[in-house]
Amino acid sequence: MPREYARSQRVADQIQRELAQIVQRELNDPRLGLISISAVKLSRDLAYAQVYVSSFSDKDHAEIIKALSKAGGFLRHQLGKAMRLRVVPELKFIYDDTVEKGVSMSQLIDDAISQERDEE
Repeated sequence: MPREYARSQRVADQIQRELAQIVQRELNDPRLGLISISAVKLSRDLAYAQVYVSSFSDKDHAEIIKALSKAGGFLRHQLGKAMRLRVVPELKFIYDDTVEKGVSMSQLIDDAISQERDEE
C-alpha cells in the first residue's frame, strides 16, 4: 500500500508549521510586520527548502526577504531544535504575491460587473 504523501512533503509541512511558530514568537524584527509562511518546498534530499512568505502589511517585499534571510541562521538553529532531523535544510525565502494578485483580480471582476450594470 503506497504512502499518501512523500517524506519530503511531510517534512515540508512540519517545517512550515514550525517556522510559522518561530517567526511569530521569537523574531522581533520591525521590518517584518505581519507575515505568513504560505508554503515550503523541499528538495528530494531534504537539504534545501524554498520558504514562500506573504505579507499582510504595506512593508517593502525586498525588506521582508532581506530581514528573513539575515535571520536565516537563527531560524535554522531553532528549526533544528524543534525537529529531529539529521540535516536541517538551508532556507531560501521567496516572496509569495498570490494574495495580492487575488485581491487585484477580485477588484477587476467587481469593476467589470459594476460597469456592466451601469451600461444596462
